[in-house]
Amino acid sequence: MPRKKTRTFRDPRDSQRNPDRPLCADVTLRRRPLTRPAPSLRSHQRTLMALVAAVAAGEAAHIQDILAAVTPGGGKSLLPVIAAHRLIAAGLVERVVWVVPRDSLRLQAEEAFADPLWRAAFGHTLSVRAADNERDPARGLSGYITTYQAIAAAPALHLAEARAHRTLLVIDEVHHLPAPARPGADEASTEDAEAGAWSRAMLPVMEASTFRLYLSGTLERADGRRILGLPYRPAAPGRGPELDLDAPGLAVIGYSRAQALAERAVLPVTFGAIDGEASWLEGGRIAGDSPRVGPHRLGAGSVRVTTRPALFTALRTGFARDLLSEAFFATKRLRARRRAERCLPPGETARGLGKLLVVAPDQSSARAYLETLRSWMPADQGARDVRLATSGQGDAHAALAAFRLTPEPAVLVTVAMAYEGLDAPEVAVVAALTHIRSRPWLEQMLARATRVDPHAGPYDGQQALVFHPDDPLFARFRQELETEQGSSVRPRRERPASAVVPERTRWRDDEPAGITPLESNAIGLRYALLRPRLAEPSPVAPPPEPPSVTERTLRQRLAAGVAAQAVEDEASLRVPRGGNLAHRYNAVLKRVLGKGRATMTLPELEAALGWLERNRLSDHLDCLDGDARYAWSARQRRGRWPTERAAGR
Repeated sequence: MPRKKTRTFRDPRDSQRNPDRPLCADVTLRRRPLTRPAPSLRSHQRTLMALVAAVAAGEAAHIQDILAAVTPGGGKSLLPVIAAHRLIAAGLVERVVWVVPRDSLRLQAEEAFADPLWRAAFGHTLSVRAADNERDPARGLSGYITTYQAIAAAPALHLAEARAHRTLLVIDEVHHLPAPARPGADEASTEDAEAGAWSRAMLPVMEASTFRLYLSGTLERADGRRILGLPYRPAAPGRGPELDLDAPGLAVIGYSRAQALAERAVLPVTFGAIDGEASWLEGGRIAGDSPRVGPHRLGAGSVRVTTRPALFTALRTGFARDLLSEAFFATKRLRARRRAERCLPPGETARGLGKLLVVAPDQSSARAYLETLRSWMPADQGARDVRLATSGQGDAHAALAAFRLTPEPAVLVTVAMAYEGLDAPEVAVVAALTHIRSRPWLEQMLARATRVDPHAGPYDGQQALVFHPDDPLFARFRQELETEQGSSVRPRRERPASAVVPERTRWRDDEPAGITPLESNAIGLRYALLRPRLAEPSPVAPPPEPPSVTERTLRQRLAAGVAAQAVEDEASLRVPRGGNLAHRYNAVLKRVLGKGRATMTLPELEAALGWLERNRLSDHLDCLDGDARYAWSARQRRGRWPTERAAGR
């Protein structure tokens, strides 16, 4: 292991530091169009395809539950498409219902079914839509996507849908659903209570479904509880819950990080471990009698005596700024290099240049990080290139979508909203300014940067870079990742930090109480590369237009068409003036077509738009006769209007 060296961190405002300068300005490069490679299946996807083919052929008719344990970033979003395509074609199920833990993931699930290359590769025509808790959530398509929260809010609606149709239920990130607690046991926190409500609402829907596909990148919960719907062996003394992989009716598909690296499904990771020192006040008061503690090293303290308060302090003081600076300028150098390789002129946007994801410990810190990052840029560029996505922001989902689908913004600051399931292959650098140290959480965060970017060139030229505090717990996680250990749910035996100060309390991911952060600084940076065994590259699909976006576009076009006819008819004196003509025309369209556009399916919306382009709504105003809400319009049309028109008024 290389020795740590003390280094001086430059001020980001230093004008002499200019990583945007072309690295090879004297070399003329020919710009080549970025093309997407032909799709190919990975080993776990091929396994699932063979399994559902056997189920469809009756060779594995006893299988009703499929558990896919896929390393984060390994490509599990294609598995529901494979299963639904084969099972629906065989007539074993009628629709697919995909349940995700976050609302921001519904659009990504739609994109998986709408991807044109995979539609061509599989020859499927299935489409699903992101649904709210409204009647007929599938709207004539092959299924719908919803969230755990939505099912908990309207369990009767989704249970009725599962009972009315033979359903393939896809439960994404199933580790969010804890098995029901023992009778009389209280939920430990508000988050646990919410997860328990999800489980109680999901269980009847799971039981009513014909097939169940469980997806997870981390088959364990931080609280040690069992996961809903999965079989477990009888508990042994001194051991945690262990999955029963041989349970009847269950098929298990595994895809480890080692396999993903061998197949080039994920990128290798370089860890930038930054050590530092921190000082704080005990007791949470700034009075003179509060003892000052420190400075203490992040990487040399007792795991629970000094590391936890030191990390809490570091993430809110100068250390955080130093780590942000390293991540920011590493991203800037990467974008400058890729821009020079493509000979892109200054100011021209392009996909595949690389992006930065900043994971903050809380929302107030996230807002502080946002202001710090924007202060290192011109004002207009900072507002455009750096966005915030937290649960307290009204435009959080728009910021997430823009970060995923467009060249700008290039930097996203979040807390936990974007760490799990975020499909943004352009993320190349992560600033891990988080206090959470559970392995499943860190693996999910790490996976945001390990996805292969189809716009960034060859696989060998891509790499994930993660900057993090060099504390003992993160170092332990990195060591486990290197050796592929830590996958067992058996709890590890803890050792005391020293014989003098034994550790009697477990590490918690919540904030330590009773301290006031004073100051911190970074004192060293070292890199460690996890280098994989390489094979052939595999594709990553660009985001297509999902059905819900198409529905919204068609509704907007219908509304614009109705408004245009209303304006034209009033201007040409085809109908009497007075009242809201567009409102009346909307009522006419609803009467002619038999339903409102808010409840129309995609084919019905397309048919409505075609009808509107061929017909005039003014010729069908008689549809409103007898409706008291439009009686004045009918009288005007039958009475005074012909006289006024004859007079040329």
